[in-house]
Amino acid sequence: MKLTDNEKREIVKLIDAGKPLPDKYRFLLFDDKREVELVWNGKTNEVCNIVLPFQVIEQVDEPRAEKPEDSNAQFGLFDTRGRQKSGWTNKLIWGDNKLILSSLKNGPLRDEIEKQGGIKLIYIDPPFDVGADFSMDIEIGDETFTKKPNVLEELAYRDTWGKGADSFIAMIYERLSLMRDLLAEDGSIYVHCDWRVNGYIRLVLDEVFGKEQFNNSIAWHYSGWNKKLASSFERRHDTILFFSKLKQPVFNSFFQSWESKDAYVKARKQKVRFDDDGREYVLSDAGSGERIKRYLDEVMEQGVVVDDVWDLDKINNSANEAIGYPTQKPIPLLERIIKASSNENDIVADFFCGSGTTLAVAEKLGRKWIGSDLGKFAIHTTRKRMIGVQRQLKEEGKDFRAFEILNLGKYERAHYIGVNVNLREEEKQKQLEQKEKDFINLILHAYRAETIENFRCFQGKKAGRMVAVGPVNLPVTRLFVEEVILECRSKRISRVDILAFEFEMGLFPNIQEEAKSKGIDLAMKYIPREVFDKRAVEKNQVVFHDVSFIEVKPLVVGAHGRAPGKVAVELTDFSVYYSQDSIDNAAASLKNGANKIVVEQGKIVKVMKDKDGIVTKEVLTKNWTDWIDYWSVDFNFESKREIVRVKKEETGEIEEVWTGDFVFENEWQSFRTKKDRTLEMKTPFHECPKGRYKIAVKVVDIFGNDTMKIVEVGV
Repeated sequence: MKLTDNEKREIVKLIDAGKPLPDKYRFLLFDDKREVELVWNGKTNEVCNIVLPFQVIEQVDEPRAEKPEDSNAQFGLFDTRGRQKSGWTNKLIWGDNKLILSSLKNGPLRDEIEKQGGIKLIYIDPPFDVGADFSMDIEIGDETFTKKPNVLEELAYRDTWGKGADSFIAMIYERLSLMRDLLAEDGSIYVHCDWRVNGYIRLVLDEVFGKEQFNNSIAWHYSGWNKKLASSFERRHDTILFFSKLKQPVFNSFFQSWESKDAYVKARKQKVRFDDDGREYVLSDAGSGERIKRYLDEVMEQGVVVDDVWDLDKINNSANEAIGYPTQKPIPLLERIIKASSNENDIVADFFCGSGTTLAVAEKLGRKWIGSDLGKFAIHTTRKRMIGVQRQLKEEGKDFRAFEILNLGKYERAHYIGVNVNLREEEKQKQLEQKEKDFINLILHAYRAETIENFRCFQGKKAGRMVAVGPVNLPVTRLFVEEVILECRSKRISRVDILAFEFEMGLFPNIQEEAKSKGIDLAMKYIPREVFDKRAVEKNQVVFHDVSFIEVKPLVVGAHGRAPGKVAVELTDFSVYYSQDSIDNAAASLKNGANKIVVEQGKIVKVMKDKDGIVTKEVLTKNWTDWIDYWSVDFNFESKREIVRVKKEETGEIEEVWTGDFVFENEWQSFRTKKDRTLEMKTPFHECPKGRYKIAVKVVDIFGNDTMKIVEVGV
């Protein structure tokens, strides 16, 4: 380090004044041999290292049978068509991928991944379209409703671009660093980007992986409509950057076949010649000015090696693979990537999985997979898609794997209000009490309720209703609600809202009926994850939705002698409460001759304004079944305990802990697809030995929100 006396005095003076040092001192003070570096506001090399346990919230072992003649056997032994592979279970994870990546990298699941050979391939398509509309079109009967992203998805995307490029680079830098550490030594990553972020991501990848690990910049060229007039050349390609962890990654060259000789010649723009035997050939440039003969019969038989310019069409709405997801990528694109940089039984991952194309292609090609997304609707869309892939593979006689849906759940929530474990016990207790108080205030502020004191169960009040807040990491139980009812009766309180992240199974609607019989109007509302985003709270964008109710009718055929009993489940009602915009707001904002679809108080309504400004409305959800997109059944709910694997800080050993909950094992399901909008409302009969069973029924509405009910039956 060579500093002049003047430079030393200037540094001391600036530090004493609390002012930043000029950029020149960064290179004078620190020995950094990098010739080029990407710098952004707030840059740090620190990477998230939090480890949270994964909760398994659902498992799909085997798809239901698709033909009526198969229905009697669908819950028994696997048939002779496709079979479920044992061992690895594929993983679909809902949540913030930073916490997910950190927990995968540093937690117990890492050992399971390494036993399978590690992650060989990561493909990601991060959000790069600044200001894009990522709304989803949802069909209700003959109408289409546009679902806006929930607040968490919107703000997460806004956070990506909140400070312009700085925010995006900071987001992608940390996640790419975690992904690199997760990759196997011979693993690769493909990052999909367009002209907006191409340059930024290339520099970030150079820094995280090293320039020497760059393999290709693949141009995905696609067709589109030509503009008659334009001020620049048409943008007709995306870029896919291909890097490897080390210099010898898994890579399989493959050939592109041609429909005809004419198609090949036309694409190459070359003249067809004939040799002495009459064989057709073209002259191709082999480099260094040398030209070689390519015989057309050999080209048609073998194909040609695929280069780094890929001419593949985008998905159009009428395509068989289209599912209506805004950022869905075509299957042939992912097929090329997965075939090139992985082999059968390798693990492939996509941590911005969206509609699940990467996972669907990986499953069809015999790969294992891990996928994650922040959007609940993305997870639901992928779940339906993967069940469809399972069904297809089974029907074709091909093997498939079970998959499970995971999240960080209550552990993620507890993380937000966690205490410093390095403090003394007395200080830890004080910090915990303050954090719990802050948590209550946060919820009340988001709910726009005022704080109150001197009550045992109530912490707030809003519009004449008392407000009770449930615990952050436990479900609200019957005992909790009974305590609320008891205080209501002793203090003559008649209207109450209970806010909770989770409610005990089987609580509704009986507990409301019980409260109503005692003169108490009891409303149960879910606390959304958005409450932990300060920006959402400050902008009053957090919505607490009322709990939905499921009504089912179990049908039981008792066991006789050695013959087992049978149980079927009929879905008889589903009540949902949801709001997105309002009829009055829509009517006021509409131009003459326009219409808009809104959700208000559990009804989807089409608001129309004619040319004379007269407003009319039509309720589109004419039947309760219109709200249902998917439902599934676990015929023996408490047969599989939910176990989380936790690493002990003292010893580093892995400990398996029962959470007290059970895993929903998806044994039967019916759901709507773009092609088939019908929904079965009754399951086939399921054989079960004599005994008592708890049957769990899960319903997912058209917005991706799920509700579950448990009924007990005796056989």
